[in-house]
Amino acid sequence: MLRIGKIQSISSKIFSSDARVTSLEDFEASFIRLLDKITNGSRIEINQTGTTLYYQPGLLYGGSVEHDCSVLRSIGYYLESLLCLAPFMKHPLRIVLRGVTNDQTDPSVDVLKATALPLLKQFGIDGESFELKIVRRGMPPGGGGEVFFSCPVRKVLKPIQLTDPGKIKRIRGMAYSVRVSPQMANRIVDSARSILNKFIPDIYIYTDHMKGVNSGKSPGFGLSLVAETTNGTFLSAELASNPQGQGTAVLPEDVGRNCARLLLEEIYRGGCVDSTNQSLALLLMTLGQQDVSKVLLGPLSPYTIEFLRHLKSFFQIMFKIETRPCGEELKGGDKVLMTCVGIGFSNLSKTLK
Repeated sequence: MLRIGKIQSISSKIFSSDARVTSLEDFEASFIRLLDKITNGSRIEINQTGTTLYYQPGLLYGGSVEHDCSVLRSIGYYLESLLCLAPFMKHPLRIVLRGVTNDQTDPSVDVLKATALPLLKQFGIDGESFELKIVRRGMPPGGGGEVFFSCPVRKVLKPIQLTDPGKIKRIRGMAYSVRVSPQMANRIVDSARSILNKFIPDIYIYTDHMKGVNSGKSPGFGLSLVAETTNGTFLSAELASNPQGQGTAVLPEDVGRNCARLLLEEIYRGGCVDSTNQSLALLLMTLGQQDVSKVLLGPLSPYTIEFLRHLKSFFQIMFKIETRPCGEELKGGDKVLMTCVGIGFSNLSKTLK
């Protein structure tokens, strides 16, 4: 029953009620097809108008999968859910996702690779087969990107105690450009450094210019930045150019400067997990062993607040929430200490060797 509730909480990303006025979006239908591919025995029924969905989850199966994602949303939209489900499969998941790798709506593959994977390792999910790789980049609206993700399975998760974020020691980044001049990425790097150099000397921003078939179908550029602390916390920010034919043209200098400011804001918010991965950390804490887990977060995002309601609905678990005002020890914005006792979830599907 726990496994069923797990998938249902992820599928609530699509619908929070039995019916709605608008019909099923293309990217939502693609998400349902992806869930069907990685499970065994799922039952899905959608009415003719596409306004109601009946979803009976099956067992998490895993294995080698390929999926063409909708170009209306980034691959990050699909990866967020796979990161939650992949450790609990019967067979290790090896999946190729095709579509948009970087857009202005969802977390990019770069940010998830830099922040979500180290977070999963804190819970004991690690190994040689734990990998997230960008094979091709794809910008909206055409897409054409390709990502490979593989994740080992685990029977149980370790409880965590992440209460001291540490101090920022270095900043790394990736300035990417596809189907535009390679000089665009260099201009992004220079403008971002013009702001960040005032705060810390250890900054390195890589440039990634994809060519030919690896550059997808649409032009674009952008920047993702990650700040690492002395205690292994990763805080991220990202920004991408407007899709071709949509909105006004954006200068690479503006992308660099604005992304640097977003990173500084994320550092001000602070915590041991960045805003993008708050819900992932809380879910894995919930599914951990029957032991106390603690994590210090910055101000909770609206998505995280709604996610806590889902956790209460599906797992009957309540977090102890303590506010920690900023002071001598904690700089920046007010922090929140989240504490819970895990439900003791065990992956019964994991094959024994």
